[in-house]
Amino acid sequence: MADVLVMKEIESTALRLGIDLSTIDQHSIHLPPNDNVGIPSDDEDILQEENLEFESGFGSIIVVDNLPNVPQEKVEKLEGVIRKIYGQIGVIKDDGLWMPPIDPATEKTLGYCFIEFNTPQEAELAKERTNGYKLDRSHIFAVSMFDDFDRFMKVPNEWAPPETKPYAPGENLQQWLTDAKARDQFVIRAGSDTEVLWNDARHLKPDPVYKRTYWTESFVQWSPLGTYLATVHRQGAAVWGGATTFNRLMRYAHPQVKLIDFSPGEKYLVTYSSHEPSNPRDANRVVINIFDVRTGKVMRDFKGSADDFAIGGAGGVTGVSWPVFKWSSGRDDKYFARMGKNVLSVYETDTFSLVDKKSLKVENIVDFSWSPTDPIIALFVPEMGGGNQPARVSLVQIPSKQELRQKNLFSVSDCKMYWQSNGDYLAVNVDRFTKTKKSTYTGFELFYIKERDIPIEVLELENKNDKIIAFAWEPKGHRFAVIHGDNPKPDVSIYSVRTAQHTARVSKLTTLKGKQANALFWSPAGRFIVLAGLKGFNGQLEFYNVDELETMATAEHFMATDIEWDPTGRYVATAVTSVHEMENGFNVWSFNGKHLYRILKDHFFQFLWRPRPPSFLSAEKEEEIAKNLKKYSKKYEAEDQDVSLLLSEQEREKRRMLKEEWDKWVNEWKRLHEEDKLYRQKLRDGEASDEEEEYEAKDIEVEEVIDVSEEVLRFE
Repeated sequence: MADVLVMKEIESTALRLGIDLSTIDQHSIHLPPNDNVGIPSDDEDILQEENLEFESGFGSIIVVDNLPNVPQEKVEKLEGVIRKIYGQIGVIKDDGLWMPPIDPATEKTLGYCFIEFNTPQEAELAKERTNGYKLDRSHIFAVSMFDDFDRFMKVPNEWAPPETKPYAPGENLQQWLTDAKARDQFVIRAGSDTEVLWNDARHLKPDPVYKRTYWTESFVQWSPLGTYLATVHRQGAAVWGGATTFNRLMRYAHPQVKLIDFSPGEKYLVTYSSHEPSNPRDANRVVINIFDVRTGKVMRDFKGSADDFAIGGAGGVTGVSWPVFKWSSGRDDKYFARMGKNVLSVYETDTFSLVDKKSLKVENIVDFSWSPTDPIIALFVPEMGGGNQPARVSLVQIPSKQELRQKNLFSVSDCKMYWQSNGDYLAVNVDRFTKTKKSTYTGFELFYIKERDIPIEVLELENKNDKIIAFAWEPKGHRFAVIHGDNPKPDVSIYSVRTAQHTARVSKLTTLKGKQANALFWSPAGRFIVLAGLKGFNGQLEFYNVDELETMATAEHFMATDIEWDPTGRYVATAVTSVHEMENGFNVWSFNGKHLYRILKDHFFQFLWRPRPPSFLSAEKEEEIAKNLKKYSKKYEAEDQDVSLLLSEQEREKRRMLKEEWDKWVNEWKRLHEEDKLYRQKLRDGEASDEEEEYEAKDIEVEEVIDVSEEVLRFE
């Protein structure tokens, strides 16, 4: 269509200038070199926005220096040695090994060669593994990528001071927290659109903030404190920030990136990619980069086969568990750790090297997790030696690597660890075999982390054979909830680990029998919990007040797949994502189960509340505000009343407009009725009246025989 419009414009211009286009060979017309004659290219805006860098095409070639200088008769032998070393790393192309000709002055080789592999990934791996390789005492390989030489040659011979750019203040990335209405933001992905919106619950609708098509190629992710929104692309990842504009703040080059993960303090971004090997029998090659979020600099990279990263974690791709690295608590992002075979490797971010320059040896380790508040690692080791060596859960202090507490566990089938958000408690869900080994039963080991010597208390369910379906701690609290039993109607029990005297003793608060629930969602502020039946349970919801031990509301969001509380604990969002073809979209509810509004979106993929950073208020100040809440709430109650009046006025205005529209429609039909009066009179043989009372109604009964049949009955 655009081409047709352009051609019409050319024809009209030629007609105006008196030029016959049929006499001109348009293909012979060429623009002057490097001159667009004022005609911008379709891609010019993209090239101006994106400073694109194109690959030179030599990414599969490496340069190996510091080779032995040998005469012509030994060249073949040297090539054989080089092929043997590098052929174990990747596939060298035919004629892919090239050595420069013999130096006429010395009649020996020049001491370097070029090697071309099948893929750039193999070339990078060869560089990583053999740079610094010691062939003998006198020859240590220096390996570089061929593409790097162009960059090396551009380095000027003389140093020049960098250009000083004037300071330009950026947008306040925390400005969204100052919203006068104290609203929260969320991001949604539907189809090719990604959109950030305010949750304007007072007006019972979302308020648009920013929308962009093809903003990401796979998914989006908020940073843990809500400062950044990350997007994922084939070339790498990017972070965006702001309250309304969402400008791009930084890019992180990582081709074919599939997964990302932020450190808790938002200082670092971990990116992951997996590449197919040239040999189908080999495992996928994994590349993990850790970037500094603000500068975009790679602080550390990890490369290897998928098998090297396949231990531990809750989920991932191509056999690799994700996240590979787990971060210590706090905003300082001081430590991160990963499991290997029989080792736990803990790194410090000051140097991005191992703590004490060595990993912690833990035979047969299968799981670990950090305390949410302290540099303490809980790790689990299963039984070994056919049960002769018991399973154990250990608490290890970092960086000293001192074992603070250990608990041996016998006849263990499986074990899961759950930290309370303040790091005060650790619940260990232990599945044990019965004596016959034919079945299992469940119990909990509760660690009281902040108490002296870390005492442990054992909790067993009334029916030890009950299957544990879900477990969740109350955030910042002392209670936890467990869904246990058999589907489709298991029980939900709520426990406390604090008595009235604040002594460490677990007690059951209540058991809710026969609930259609398979997931638990505590409010971030505690006190309230949603008992949810997701997916196969058709979106059954129960909003429960744990303080009062009473149900506030029951509801249903049919086929709901996801539930997420907003960071303040005021609202709950339930969503049906595109795993179902119907009813895609989301609902927003109040904390007590009142339905506020519903938004339907085709091909709905994601709903994510924007996290809030921790409050700067002290615990004492928060307690004071809670005590004097009525005083503080007067202002907001008045605002709520104004909004309610406004909504009422809007509703009245809407009804008034509907009534006016109805009256207009009725009057129009009355006018048409009056215009047709003569025609109706003609049809009635001169009777002009339309009034019903001037007519006499008669009821006439008509009898009609439908069928007659005869049947002879015999009497004995």
